[in-house]
Amino acid sequence: MRQKPPTSRPSAKIFGRVAKAAPHKLTRGVRPALFYATFAALFGTNVLTLVGFLMAPDIAGLMNGESDRVLFAYEDRIAQLRIEVDRLHSRQYAQAGDINLQLQELAQQQEVLMEQHQYVRQLAEKASELGIDTAAIEAPEPRPVALVTGSTGGGAGQELEAVDTSIQQMMNDSRLALSAISEAATASTDAILDELLGVGIKPNLPELASAAIGGPYLPATEGPDALSMVDDANAVVEALARFKAARGAADLAPIHRPLEAATRVSSGFGNRKDPFTKGKAFHAGIDFPAPKGTTVSSAGYGKVTFVGQKSGYGNVVEVTHGVGLITRYAHLSGFIAKEGQTVQTGTPIAKVGSTGRSTGPHLHFEVRRKDRAVDPGQYLAAGKRLARLLGT
Repeated sequence: MRQKPPTSRPSAKIFGRVAKAAPHKLTRGVRPALFYATFAALFGTNVLTLVGFLMAPDIAGLMNGESDRVLFAYEDRIAQLRIEVDRLHSRQYAQAGDINLQLQELAQQQEVLMEQHQYVRQLAEKASELGIDTAAIEAPEPRPVALVTGSTGGGAGQELEAVDTSIQQMMNDSRLALSAISEAATASTDAILDELLGVGIKPNLPELASAAIGGPYLPATEGPDALSMVDDANAVVEALARFKAARGAADLAPIHRPLEAATRVSSGFGNRKDPFTKGKAFHAGIDFPAPKGTTVSSAGYGKVTFVGQKSGYGNVVEVTHGVGLITRYAHLSGFIAKEGQTVQTGTPIAKVGSTGRSTGPHLHFEVRRKDRAVDPGQYLAAGKRLARLLGT
């Protein structure tokens, strides 16, 4: 018979020995979640306490009242500052507007003056073309001035003053130039008239339009005088017109030499010893010795009224001038102009010869007024002086 294995039994304690106890696990510290929860609870308690404190009627009223007073004080100060700023801006805009208005007016004046400067230069060029010595006349140069815009203060005031000064200088330059041109033209006109009147020639000159003025009397107005300088410009135009007419009369008058190269006079005007009879006789013109065939020119503007022969004169050409004078060219060898032809000063009309009562080739030049011979010398002398005056 099989024996059952022995059943295991707990081992008996050994006398004198203590069994070892099972070791204990280590205890952990405060968890983070627990810490934050505690902190949040404390913070919330403090907040609730503070809110309760602030919501107390007395304290809340005290703090709200102080805040309102401070807020009202700031709002009042801000309103005052806004008013001051608006006032300063308004003054600044007003000053800027006033300056810009003045600059606009000055700019318009400057544009007018620039146009007038160009007109003055044109008048000076016209005077020079007519023969007036304008070397000493300084035609004004336009000087455009840059205008300021949108600026205020001392800088704008200085620029405004500079623009005004420039405009005044431009006006003065223009008036000085106009005055110089007018004076030069008038002086030249007077000199021409003196020469022509001295030989009995009275040209028709334009009347002075500036003398025909009128209108009711009105008190003078405040402000600058006429900026356009109309009176000065009109005076120059009239002076140039009169000079042109006087010069035209000088060009047309029979006061120019009939021979371009004639430098010697063989017989003058007046009583002389007759070359044939050897007695005293009257010579009605001036004789210019020249080679046969030399071109004879008209001494002035006119119409050829005679081409042919006259006793003692040989071949003759006569030109009638519009100033009541007749010039006679005698002893000719040939004719160029035809009767009825209109001739200008310097137009070829004949050739030098020795026909008629003559001792050799020469030109007999004669000037007649109302069919009476007058001294041609005074006409030629006047023409010589005017040629120097007019630069011709």
